[in-house]
Amino acid sequence: MDVQLLEATEDPERLICQAARNDYMEEFVGETSFEEIMEEVGGDSLEDRQETLIHHLLDHGHFGPFEHPHATFAVKGISRSCMAQITRHRHVSFDVQSMRYVSFDDVDPADVREGEMVVVPPSVDDPDWVGRNQDTGPVDDETAKRREELFRETIENAFDSYQELLEMGLPPEDARYVLPIGTKVNMVMSMNARMLMHVADMRAAADAQWEIRQMTEAILDLAAEWCPITFEQYEAEMKNRKNRLAP
Repeated sequence: MDVQLLEATEDPERLICQAARNDYMEEFVGETSFEEIMEEVGGDSLEDRQETLIHHLLDHGHFGPFEHPHATFAVKGISRSCMAQITRHRHVSFDVQSMRYVSFDDVDPADVREGEMVVVPPSVDDPDWVGRNQDTGPVDDETAKRREELFRETIENAFDSYQELLEMGLPPEDARYVLPIGTKVNMVMSMNARMLMHVADMRAAADAQWEIRQMTEAILDLAAEWCPITFEQYEAEMKNRKNRLAP
């Protein structure tokens, strides 16, 4: 998996502060300098005042101003399973690599077995891995070996069948039905900062599946560089907050 920030609102926290101060100013923010806008906020420097205001907004649940800055992320190599989970967030915009127009023909079987085409869960290789809703704990070596063999054989057979169906003239949009839900796909998604926090509440939580949690944590790392005051405070509050941020 690879996650990249494609594009984002420049100086997002300035925009957050402008939007927030608009609610309590007689003057029009479009005709007022940023320094004047922030005059009544506590802090020795302009950066201190931004930090004060953003912390105040998050502490008091005033999330509206965080809806103005947007970020677009490109995600490479997530499973269709993970994609199905993240696209449930209807306030996020998505573009997903099409399996109608992109066919996986002439695939090397070795690449399939080694996980180049399909996301391989850690439990396949790690006999000690215990996942959520798992009925049994760690397994013996023989069972672990057979479990991994079966997983990889099944994946390889699915891609063999897919390619054979293509060779027999079946359209890619129909041949894809035999491919596993773990098949890798690329995705672009855009969201505002408030929605990013909501997604993180749901998908970076300890009870989220490992893959979507890994993706969300990578997004949060990028968000911390893009919008540092906001997401430093968000991370600090997330550890103590009992209730998740509503969309």
